[in-house]
Amino acid sequence: MGRRGSGEGPHGLLVIDKEPGWTSHDVVAKLRGLLGQRRTGHAGTLDPSATGVLLVGVGRVTRLLRFLQDTTKVYAGELVLGSTTTTLDADGEVTATYDMSGIDLGAMRAGAASLTGELLQVPPMVSALKVDGQRLHELARQGIEVERAPRPVRVDRFTIEPTAVEGRFGFEVVCSSGTYVRSLVDDLGRGLGGGAHMATLRRMAVGPFGLERAHLLSEVAARSGGAPREADWSGLLLTPAEAMGGLAQLVVDDEGAARVSHGRTLEPAGVIDLGPGPVAVLGHDGSLLGVYEPDASGRLAASVVLAAG
Repeated sequence: MGRRGSGEGPHGLLVIDKEPGWTSHDVVAKLRGLLGQRRTGHAGTLDPSATGVLLVGVGRVTRLLRFLQDTTKVYAGELVLGSTTTTLDADGEVTATYDMSGIDLGAMRAGAASLTGELLQVPPMVSALKVDGQRLHELARQGIEVERAPRPVRVDRFTIEPTAVEGRFGFEVVCSSGTYVRSLVDDLGRGLGGGAHMATLRRMAVGPFGLERAHLLSEVAARSGGAPREADWSGLLLTPAEAMGGLAQLVVDDEGAARVSHGRTLEPAGVIDLGPGPVAVLGHDGSLLGVYEPDASGRLAASVVLAAG
């Protein structure tokens, strides 16, 4: 994947370290030109002010992004205790201030711990979620607030650490997809009898892909050199098999590979327990042939079958 001179453009997963000021859409649009590949998309939106891991599918891997969408996310950032804003973060206008000097670190940590586990969370108005066909942030800019139904989320860890600045605390959150960290911070402040807002946010990992595997846009631009079809993308673009490395895996023989190529079901039952989720089906050479999911009969049915080669 991503070899020099590929006539149709490269294919693979690109882990980007998004810089502040870029929307996730901006990043994808820029990469389309740098990579010379129109089929480019992302999994898991990051706000413009947030930084960190953004997964970008290139070419055939765009079809696999939905299997990365629902993976666990890890965030780190800082919050300000004692004030709330219109956007629940530092980009908004201050709406209220509170004297919370009596809240110590122990109370902060206890409050954060109470916000872990299975939760119901109301999405913030400043978000990309659609209600009746309109994105909430577009309505918010018009001064319109609509009722939002609470959604189930899972927070595995919410930890608090002091900083050198009074009233400012560091935090780390490990959570399910769909969790709004800014809302979590807001809930923490309110639960402590006042308010808080998120000052900074950095996504450290999406599933198995952390910052240690991420690249800046400037690195991609340097590799492209203005001639993306001639560039060598090895070491930068992860292969489809690497992209699906977090899934359960099933290696098939030539007969199984032939079945996959035609989108036929597989029957691993009684051979190995692959769990309830999607399964990466690999050829004997380690290449990804497709992604299958269990059906009602216990067999594996094709969800995505990749073209040969």
